[in-house]
Amino acid sequence: MYEPIRTKSVHTMAGAADTDFPHRSREEELDIQLAGHLAALLTVTDELRALAPSADLDAAAERLAGQVTRLRGGMAPVRATTAPRGSEPRITALHRRAHTLAGRALVVAASRADTAAAILSAERMDAHSAALTDPREPITAG
Repeated sequence: MYEPIRTKSVHTMAGAADTDFPHRSREEELDIQLAGHLAALLTVTDELRALAPSADLDAAAERLAGQVTRLRGGMAPVRATTAPRGSEPRITALHRRAHTLAGRALVVAASRADTAAAILSAERMDAHSAALTDPREPITAG
Protein backbone atom coordinates (compact mmCIF):
# COMPACT_ATOMS: atom_id res chain seq x y z
CA MET A 1 0.00 0.00 0.00
CA TYR A 2 2.74 2.46 0.93
CA GLU A 3 6.03 2.76 -0.87
CA PRO A 4 9.00 2.24 1.51
CA ILE A 5 11.42 5.11 1.91
CA ARG A 6 14.48 4.37 -0.19
CA THR A 7 16.62 7.37 0.67
CA LYS A 8 18.00 8.72 3.90
CA SER A 9 15.90 11.23 5.76
CA VAL A 10 16.61 14.87 5.04
CA HIS A 11 16.50 15.38 8.80
CA THR A 12 19.53 13.21 9.43
CA MET A 13 22.75 15.19 9.67
CA ALA A 14 25.40 14.11 7.21
CA GLY A 15 28.12 12.06 8.80
CA ALA A 16 26.46 12.15 12.22
CA ALA A 17 26.70 8.96 14.19
CA ASP A 18 24.61 7.99 17.20
CA THR A 19 27.75 8.07 19.35
CA ASP A 20 28.32 11.80 18.88
CA PHE A 21 26.73 12.59 22.22
CA PRO A 22 26.71 10.77 25.55
CA HIS A 23 23.75 8.59 26.42
CA ARG A 24 22.53 7.98 29.94
CA SER A 25 21.01 4.80 31.23
CA ARG A 26 17.46 4.65 32.53
CA GLU A 27 18.81 4.43 36.09
CA GLU A 28 20.91 7.56 35.61
CA GLU A 29 17.92 9.42 34.21
CA LEU A 30 15.78 8.33 37.16
CA ASP A 31 18.51 9.38 39.59
CA ILE A 32 18.58 12.84 38.00
CA GLN A 33 14.81 13.11 38.08
CA LEU A 34 14.55 11.91 41.70
CA ALA A 35 17.30 14.27 42.83
CA GLY A 36 15.43 17.13 41.17
CA HIS A 37 12.15 16.33 42.89
CA LEU A 38 13.83 15.93 46.27
CA ALA A 39 15.80 19.17 45.79
CA ALA A 40 12.56 21.00 45.00
CA LEU A 41 10.96 19.45 48.09
CA LEU A 42 13.99 20.57 50.12
CA THR A 43 13.56 24.13 48.86
CA VAL A 44 9.90 24.19 49.90
CA THR A 45 10.82 22.61 53.24
CA ASP A 46 13.45 25.30 53.84
CA GLU A 47 10.89 27.97 53.05
CA LEU A 48 8.43 26.38 55.47
CA ARG A 49 11.18 26.26 58.11
CA ALA A 50 11.67 30.03 57.70
CA LEU A 51 7.94 30.74 58.01
CA ALA A 52 7.09 28.24 60.74
CA PRO A 53 10.29 27.04 62.47
CA SER A 54 10.16 23.48 63.71
CA ALA A 55 12.73 20.93 64.85
CA ASP A 56 10.80 18.32 62.86
CA LEU A 57 11.12 20.35 59.65
CA ASP A 58 14.82 20.83 60.41
CA ALA A 59 15.30 17.06 60.67
CA ALA A 60 13.32 16.47 57.47
CA ALA A 61 15.40 19.06 55.62
CA GLU A 62 18.63 17.36 56.69
CA ARG A 63 17.35 13.96 55.56
CA LEU A 64 16.28 15.43 52.22
CA ALA A 65 19.66 17.10 51.77
CA GLY A 66 21.37 13.77 52.51
CA GLN A 67 19.33 11.97 49.85
CA VAL A 68 19.97 14.67 47.25
CA THR A 69 23.69 14.55 48.01
CA ARG A 70 23.68 10.76 47.63
CA LEU A 71 21.82 10.88 44.32
CA ARG A 72 24.12 13.58 42.94
CA GLY A 73 27.25 11.59 43.67
CA GLY A 74 28.33 13.59 46.73
CA MET A 75 27.45 17.08 45.50
CA ALA A 76 25.50 18.84 48.24
CA PRO A 77 22.41 20.80 47.19
CA VAL A 78 22.46 24.58 47.25
CA ARG A 79 20.34 25.73 50.15
CA ALA A 80 18.52 29.04 49.95
CA THR A 81 17.83 31.13 52.99
CA THR A 82 14.57 33.00 53.03
CA ALA A 83 13.40 35.68 55.38
CA PRO A 84 10.21 34.92 57.29
CA ARG A 85 7.48 36.65 55.34
CA GLY A 86 4.36 34.63 55.24
CA SER A 87 0.84 34.20 56.29
CA GLU A 88 -1.37 31.21 56.97
CA PRO A 89 -2.56 30.99 53.33
CA ARG A 90 1.08 31.03 52.16
CA ILE A 91 2.03 28.28 54.59
CA THR A 92 -0.96 26.21 53.46
CA ALA A 93 0.04 26.68 49.82
CA LEU A 94 3.59 25.57 50.64
CA HIS A 95 2.29 22.44 52.37
CA ARG A 96 0.21 21.63 49.28
CA ARG A 97 3.22 22.15 47.04
CA ALA A 98 5.42 20.03 49.30
CA HIS A 99 2.81 17.25 49.31
CA THR A 100 2.72 17.28 45.50
CA LEU A 101 6.51 17.23 45.21
CA ALA A 102 6.79 14.40 47.71
CA GLY A 103 4.26 12.44 45.67
CA ARG A 104 6.27 12.93 42.50
CA ALA A 105 9.45 11.89 44.28
CA LEU A 106 7.66 8.80 45.61
CA VAL A 107 6.64 7.72 42.11
CA VAL A 108 10.19 8.07 40.77
CA ALA A 109 11.73 6.43 43.86
CA ALA A 110 9.38 3.48 43.50
CA SER A 111 10.21 3.25 39.80
CA ARG A 112 13.92 3.02 40.49
CA ALA A 113 13.43 0.80 43.57
CA ASP A 114 15.10 3.31 45.93
CA THR A 115 13.65 2.26 49.27
CA ALA A 116 15.23 5.01 51.36
CA ALA A 117 13.99 7.80 49.09
CA ALA A 118 10.55 6.18 48.78
CA ILE A 119 10.15 5.93 52.56
CA LEU A 120 11.30 9.53 53.05
CA SER A 121 8.92 10.76 50.33
CA ALA A 122 5.97 8.85 51.78
CA GLU A 123 6.72 10.20 55.27
CA ARG A 124 6.86 13.76 53.91
CA MET A 125 3.55 13.25 52.09
CA ASP A 126 1.96 12.10 55.36
CA ALA A 127 3.46 15.01 57.30
CA HIS A 128 2.27 17.64 54.83
CA SER A 129 -1.12 16.01 54.51
CA ALA A 130 -1.48 16.15 58.31
CA ALA A 131 -0.43 19.81 58.29
CA LEU A 132 -3.12 20.55 55.70
CA THR A 133 -5.88 18.89 57.71
CA ASP A 134 -4.96 20.60 60.97
CA PRO A 135 -2.47 23.50 60.69
CA ARG A 136 -2.09 23.64 64.48
CA GLU A 137 -0.94 20.02 64.56
CA PRO A 138 2.87 19.66 64.79
CA ILE A 139 4.60 18.34 61.70
CA THR A 140 6.51 15.13 62.32
CA ALA A 141 9.99 14.59 60.97
CA GLY A 142 8.97 11.30 59.36
